Amino acid sequence: MLGLGANQIQVIWTLWKEARLPLLAALMAGFGAVISEVGASMMVGGNIKGQTRLLTTAIVLETGRGNFAIAIALSVILLLVAFLVNFALTAIQQGRVRK
Repeated sequence: MLGLGANQIQVIWTLWKEARLPLLAALMAGFGAVISEVGASMMVGGNIKGQTRLLTTAIVLETGRGNFAIAIALSVILLLVAFLVNFALTAIQQGRVRK
């Protein structure tokens, strides 16, 4: 594009428009992998009660304690968050949201 006479801003804008959909797909795949990973969440986020407890680690800990009702409630919240984020990114990807 630079060889055709485009300036740097035009190059960046065109590349962003062309790479938007693959970047959103990669973001969705990465989000799905991150939100379902318990081990990495415990290593990165820690597990200090009342300070750094994450949804995934809280679900595992409550299941281990036998508090299945709390674990299921937390799982439903986690699923709702995942569905909302994926729905929003899919809407953006398919062009339903104004640019």
